[in-house]
Parts: sequence; structure tokens; C-alpha cells
Amino acid sequence: MSSRLVYSTEAGRLCPDCGKPLAACVCKAAARSKPQGDGNVKVARESKGRGGKTVTLVRGLALDAVALAALGKQLRSACGSGGTVKDGVIEIQGDHCDLVIENLKKLGHNPKRTGG
Repeated sequence: MSSRLVYSTEAGRLCPDCGKPLAACVCKAAARSKPQGDGNVKVARESKGRGGKTVTLVRGLALDAVALAALGKQLRSACGSGGTVKDGVIEIQGDHCDLVIENLKKLGHNPKRTGG
């Protein structure tokens, strides 16, 4: 049987992967900083499950979390609309597909429109 420390009164809970305290865990921070997208940038319009409100979704950007948030802010300000970044997807309130595609092309991405 292998004995592995799970909790210590000195540091509190420990990460099951790296064995360091959760506050100083390096494996979770490394996983968060990795790009989540595959590089195939897809822009879509969606309204299902949103109470009839339309949103523009940008998926597949191969950027880390900080760069994705900065790009989301830039796109929202270009559209003059609100939105958020969730799970590697930029959500912009309203139907702004054409404007988002135009701005992404200016930034050097190759976006494709998906959906209807």
C-alpha cells in the first residue's frame, strides 16, 4: 500500500496531482494557461436556450485565457454590445456575425461562419 499525504494542518488541502497545497498548485495553473481552441475559428449566431435573445458566438480561438478575454473586450467594444467569455467561447450580445468576422480578419485570424 502506498501512503500519500492528503491533508496537512500546516498547508490545508493538497493537490492530488502535484502534491502541493491547493493555493500553490502548479498543475492547475498550467492547465488554465493552455489554449483551448483548435485554431479553426467559427462564428455562429445562436438564440436557443436564451429566452429568444440572440448572441454571436466565437469558438476555436487558440489563445490563452488572458488573450481571449482581451480579444473578447475588443470585439464587444467594436460591436457596441455586451457579452462575456465562458469556457473558451466569446459570447457577444446581439447578431453581429458579419462585424465580428470582419474584425477577426483584420487581426489575422481566418474565421468561418457556421450555422444559419
